[in-house]
Amino acid sequence: MSFEITTHFVQQYTTNVQLLLQQKGSKLRNAVTVGSYTGKAAKAVEQVGPVTAQKRTTRHGDTPLISTPADARWVFPNDYEWADLIDDQDKLRMIIDPASSYAQNGAFALGRAMDDEIIEAFFGVSKTGENGSTNTVFDSNNQVTVSTGSTGATGLNISKLREAKRILMANEVDIDNDMLFVILTAEQHDDLLNEAQAISLDYNTRPVLVDGKITAFMGFNFIHTERLGVDSSDYRRVPAFAKSGMHMGMFNDISTMVSQRDDKSYATQVYCKGTFGATRTEEGKVVEILCSE
Repeated sequence: MSFEITTHFVQQYTTNVQLLLQQKGSKLRNAVTVGSYTGKAAKAVEQVGPVTAQKRTTRHGDTPLISTPADARWVFPNDYEWADLIDDQDKLRMIIDPASSYAQNGAFALGRAMDDEIIEAFFGVSKTGENGSTNTVFDSNNQVTVSTGSTGATGLNISKLREAKRILMANEVDIDNDMLFVILTAEQHDDLLNEAQAISLDYNTRPVLVDGKITAFMGFNFIHTERLGVDSSDYRRVPAFAKSGMHMGMFNDISTMVSQRDDKSYATQVYCKGTFGATRTEEGKVVEILCSE
């Protein structure tokens, strides 16, 4: 029997998906800066370089003109979509439930896509220049090698976290006002559990280990994901970064549609889509920690 898809279903489903994206979807979206844009590309950041003041040595001398270096960092959008078919009318009524598997599937799929965009941008090529045509590669000087603090390849340890912190501070990152993050997999988290300095109150003024999980240490906030890539030597590429060093551009936030498909025996299609992209804003604010597993 034919049935009508009400506007309420569509609106409620959209609301549920957006709530799930904020609460359970992307793990990294809140760890980066976010902006809204339109068009085929956008300037995410107008970069102004440092200048040096000139010492005044004469009276009534000429005013010194010191050129300010300027650049721009661009973000380019990518389109993502997800859909599923519902044959049962009772299941259709369920999609307005925020706990429904359909709302969760849509939210989680798009959330993972956001995280993949951010992860790719950590160490990928960034677009700079007046029109975004210049390729800027990741600065290898901001890399913590796999053997840092030891004679061989190791996983994540205190020495590597210290070196990452040193690099960020040496790059003039304002660590007092800019939140610092480390993204890690279960392997790197387990590595830290073997570090006495990371879990013992003998080295910390407050408990670091809460319910068996390390969420913050040495000024870094830790976020777990299993989506990090490896390099050509199969070393895990773990990013340590300042929040202002990464940016996500939202060109079209999540939109949804619930409709009947006459080409699928009038089954109901639940559809979600979004358009977004990510970029580094400054090379000095992102550090790569190589970890053996």
